[in-house]
Amino acid sequence: MIQKFEFCNTDFEGAYLIKPFCATDVRGAFIKDYSKEVFEANGLEHNLAEVFYTVSHKGVIRALHFQRVHEQAKLVRCIKGKVFDVIVDLRPESPTFKKWQGFCLSEENMNELYVPEHFAHGYLVLEPSVVSYKCGEKFYGEYDDGIMYNDPDLGVEWPFDEIGGIENLIIADKDKNLQTFKEYEDKYLK
Repeated sequence: MIQKFEFCNTDFEGAYLIKPFCATDVRGAFIKDYSKEVFEANGLEHNLAEVFYTVSHKGVIRALHFQRVHEQAKLVRCIKGKVFDVIVDLRPESPTFKKWQGFCLSEENMNELYVPEHFAHGYLVLEPSVVSYKCGEKFYGEYDDGIMYNDPDLGVEWPFDEIGGIENLIIADKDKNLQTFKEYEDKYLK
């Protein structure tokens, strides 16, 4: 069976849920999740600057991150396991500013998410997982920033029931100390 690339619109201008190319036969599968030519033919200029992976336990939350200078467009795919992936529109001029949308990314559905620049991004790990990031800009630690995963102004509805409840959440100190959305607005948008 051959599944060609499929680009699906999300609620946000410029963000896409993408089905990668996949060919299966008796040996298994061949998956191509990025092609400069195919992406450009679908209106996406995504030149790779850096590729990395995260390996996470069930219950880990990595959220909601962005790079405030040298913003990173990201192509994110869960290649092993399952995550609930969330993006938040941080473009003040956008009609979807401050809105969020969540997606199930898993090794089974093979979906990948194109996250444009000026979005916050994060995910809750629903099964032990490996997540691939193909970034359009390299990571700069001095510009790394984020907003609390549980910010009441954003109201992201994380599926904590799928990890046995919020008491099973695994969160790094870095993410415990992120700013609120109000603090983000006061700091960067005023």
